[in-house]
Amino acid sequence: MSATDIIEIKAFVPARDFSVSLAFYSDLGFEVRSNAGGIAYLSCDGCSFLLQEFYEQAQAQCFQMHILVNDVEAWYAKACEAQLVEKYQVRLTPIKTQTYFMRDFSLSDPSGVCWIIGENIPGGLHV
Repeated sequence: MSATDIIEIKAFVPARDFSVSLAFYSDLGFEVRSNAGGIAYLSCDGCSFLLQEFYEQAQAQCFQMHILVNDVEAWYAKACEAQLVEKYQVRLTPIKTQTYFMRDFSLSDPSGVCWIIGENIPGGLHV
């Protein structure tokens, strides 16, 4: 190992209303590991991101995150059971089989950030 080994890469996800976004991600299953100075560290199953108390509409509406999961149906059920659409007035699309060998759905957060949650289709080429 060298001193330049990467430990982790995290994206800064914008939040129009920081407390509403924290509640949304908690309802989706993310754990708030720390929260100070307008930055919250959220994680789930060893993956993480930073929620920032910063919002610019154009940036948020173009921002996308991708979660690769083992069971897209379970994640879709989790989003539905948490009633995210009803509680936060967000967009949730049905699961779709894509030409790029994935089954996925998209979920917007309260700030307009698009999360694409999907699983690989066995036998396909994966990136």
